[in-house]
Amino acid sequence: MLGIALLVILALWLAFLYPIIQRRPAEVPKSDRYNLQMKKLWNAAQTSIREHKPLRAEKALLTILKFDEKNAAAYNRLGILYAKEQKFNEAIECFEIAQSLDNNPSSLHNVGLIYLETGAYEKAAMAFEQAISLENTLPARYIALAKAREKLGQIKAAVDALEQAYDLDHSLSTLRQILALHEAVGDSAGVADTTARIEAQLAETALKKAATTRRSRTSRIAARASKSTTKPTTSAAKSTRPTAIRTTIKPARTVATVTAKISRLAPSTTGAAIKLPRTSQTGTTVKLPHAASTFKTTPRQININKS
Repeated sequence: MLGIALLVILALWLAFLYPIIQRRPAEVPKSDRYNLQMKKLWNAAQTSIREHKPLRAEKALLTILKFDEKNAAAYNRLGILYAKEQKFNEAIECFEIAQSLDNNPSSLHNVGLIYLETGAYEKAAMAFEQAISLENTLPARYIALAKAREKLGQIKAAVDALEQAYDLDHSLSTLRQILALHEAVGDSAGVADTTARIEAQLAETALKKAATTRRSRTSRIAARASKSTTKPTTSAAKSTRPTAIRTTIKPARTVATVTAKISRLAPSTTGAAIKLPRTSQTGTTVKLPHAASTFKTTPRQININKS
């Protein structure tokens, strides 16, 4: 009887009490004030990181996590901050928490870099491989994996990872890393093949550069030719303007010259005779510029040229 009673009690507990205990509380929607405060904290953290103020950035990120303990982005950013400060244990902890909250390849790659820095090459290789399984379009992930494989002495696997990176970026630096690995193990065939690939890519790059230079030179010549074709019209339009200006300026120059000449004809104190045209034989009144007064001339005072 006692056993039956226990079974009944257990059944009732599983039926009624256990679901209530396991039931998660409904998430309360965040208020506008809360969202505004979180935004301010994020801005403060990012500004502090840019200004190289790690303590202030750490405080802002920890405050974010105090109110939102499931914020994977804050854990990831805090891990990067600790990694820059060479606090590798704290950085690994933050990246692992971020990865548990959000299966993000960036968090895996970051924790792999920390493992690589601290000498945990096996863990680093595993982290890089997991990141590649989630996102296989970034050459940096394959290059990091190649570095971990090289540290483990797995040169062939490192070369394979670099070849995958080269398929994505077609970079000369990646080819040079492959060449360095072949040289390190004394693989003469690999050295010759990689050297030929490097030379071919250098030649291709030189040809592309020369073609680009020719195109730019041709475009400049065409631009100059188009300017030269429109130049006569512009010069013809410009030539009419100075003419109009000269015609307006010439009378002013003439008046100024005449005024200067008349001023030189002003009567002197010695009473020298002034020669005037024939029309002045009869007495006329003449006003000269800068003269002290108006005076009357008579035929007896004027020497008239009768020629």
